[in-house]
Amino acid sequence: MEQLKVKFQINGEAAEVQVKSSETLLETLRERLELTGAKEGCGLGACGSCTVLVDGVPTRSCLVLTAEVNGADITTIEGLAEETKLDPLQESFMEKGAVQCGFCTSGMILTAKGLLNRNPQPTRDDVIRSISSNVCRCTGYKKIVEAVEAAAALETRES
Repeated sequence: MEQLKVKFQINGEAAEVQVKSSETLLETLRERLELTGAKEGCGLGACGSCTVLVDGVPTRSCLVLTAEVNGADITTIEGLAEETKLDPLQESFMEKGAVQCGFCTSGMILTAKGLLNRNPQPTRDDVIRSISSNVCRCTGYKKIVEAVEAAAALETRES
């Protein structure tokens, strides 16, 4: 199997990895970089638990080969907080009780972060549409929608 050298930014840090040409970004994150926030739920890109931001865009890391992100800027849930200060989305998820088992949480938060990056003041329908591609079997979506709306309001006030 061919080995490739891939360079990218991960959570603000330069990274260089040797990977098999068939290795997914999810495998690289979890097995080589020990960033385990992205989860493998379905391996088909359908559940969203493996979502990370690639150049600011929510991306299913189980569907992307690591070689495809050469030169990209990748953010995982581990890179969202700054030092000891949580991102407003992380705070809102905790405050609104939008976290149960935690399996979908990182993907849900990064999907919402992608939405807020594109649209800092989304409507409720925008939020629902955005997160509808992520599966949560514990909370339903009401508290998650409320958490995203609260984070958007907080970020708008802080701007």
